[in-house]
Amino acid sequence: SYAVRTIISGWDPEFNAITGLNGSGKSNILDAICFVLGITNLSQVGGKHIDNNFQYLIYKRGQTGVNKASVTIVFNNEDRENSPIILGGQSKYIVNGHRAQQNVVQNLFQSVQLNINNPHFLIMQGKITKVLNMKPPEILAMIEEAAGTRMFEERKEKALKTIAKKEKKLEEITEAKEIGPKLDKLRTEKRSYLEFQKTESDIERLTRLVVAYEYTKHQEKLDRSGADFEAKKVKVQELLEFNEKLKDEIAYLEEDIRQTTLNKEKAKNSITEYSNQIVRINTKCELNKTSITEERKNKDTLLSVKAEKRRNYEKLQVKFDQIKKTHDEKSEKVRKAEELLQTLSTGVSAQEGHENGYMEQLQEAKNNATQAKTELEQAKLKISHLEKELKEKEPQAQKAQKDGRELLSSLESAKKTAQDLNDLLKKKLIEEKTIQDITEKCESLSSQLSNLEFIYSKPTPDFDRSTVKGLIAELISVDPKYANCSTALEICAGGRLYN
Repeated sequence: SYAVRTIISGWDPEFNAITGLNGSGKSNILDAICFVLGITNLSQVGGKHIDNNFQYLIYKRGQTGVNKASVTIVFNNEDRENSPIILGGQSKYIVNGHRAQQNVVQNLFQSVQLNINNPHFLIMQGKITKVLNMKPPEILAMIEEAAGTRMFEERKEKALKTIAKKEKKLEEITEAKEIGPKLDKLRTEKRSYLEFQKTESDIERLTRLVVAYEYTKHQEKLDRSGADFEAKKVKVQELLEFNEKLKDEIAYLEEDIRQTTLNKEKAKNSITEYSNQIVRINTKCELNKTSITEERKNKDTLLSVKAEKRRNYEKLQVKFDQIKKTHDEKSEKVRKAEELLQTLSTGVSAQEGHENGYMEQLQEAKNNATQAKTELEQAKLKISHLEKELKEKEPQAQKAQKDGRELLSSLESAKKTAQDLNDLLKKKLIEEKTIQDITEKCESLSSQLSNLEFIYSKPTPDFDRSTVKGLIAELISVDPKYANCSTALEICAGGRLYN
């Protein structure tokens, strides 16, 4: 990092440290020594920040016209080494005037315990603290480096790597020797495979010839059977149309049966409901009749009681009038007797000798008056009781008349409902007869169609169903103009017609 050539001389043989103020250039000297000794582990340089190259050693990085830096170190004032570095160029090492590789230089210094990549002979900034914080493996490596055995460990590792490469090469050579027999075997298999391909090609060619021959024969046979096929196709079409007609008729009959069955079920449900209604109405009618009879009896009883009460009331009224008349007469007598008593009370001394006779008459008159008064009160109470009982019985009689009228109306309605139910019952019987006729007709048609059903099981698992054409009856067709002769055909064929 010096702008001009700088020579540092006068080293003491026991020199082992560089001291000075900050910025005095201590790190520059160490960086120069590390550079000339061929350092590759840049992290070992602690003087300043180092990039991935040595350009920081050039003064101001070449900005002042200085474009290269070189360091020369002399040992014992006899041996020299210079290692210039040029911008954009390569590093060059010269040992004793001869160009040498970097690893040769490193081995040279390692032989005298000067390993620049692990420079324990240089105590840089922070080195003491770093040594104190080292782990046992790192301390062991430092001791091995100081003792000079580390170089042999590295050479041992390189030798082991070289041995591994040689062994791999040896394995490849051994495999090459084993490949020869394998190649011979593969060549034999290749010849066999080529022969197989040739045989397979011949088989394929001959197979095509056989297929072409069979195709020609079958095509000729197909042409010959074309006419028969067309005739059978027309016949099959006619049978299919006939089958469709039968299916349509069967579907129509099944739908008719279904509708009839639904109507039958509805009619049954209606009849059951109407029957239950008839039973309920009849029961209600019987109850109403019983209630009407009882109410009529109650009405007659109430009317009789009312008439009897009316007669008793009239009798009591007559008796009351008589008693009242008697009471009035007796009251008049009492008044007169009281007047007489008053007169007698004032004139008792005037008519002596008749005193006892008047007193007896007076007492008798008082007794008669008391008895008449008592009878009058009893007659009033009896009349009041009868009037009250008459008022209580009269609403009951009116209610009985009203209930009787309602029961008669319900009875008439029940009779009308019973008549309607009887009409529905007759209609139900007619519908059941119709359903029975339709069912018999369907069963007859089903029995006629059952002869045309053809169901069978395979005699063998590999049986071809297409070889079975169907019933004989399905394979025979009669011209419509000869339809009247179909009966003769059925008689001649007999039971075999449905085989």
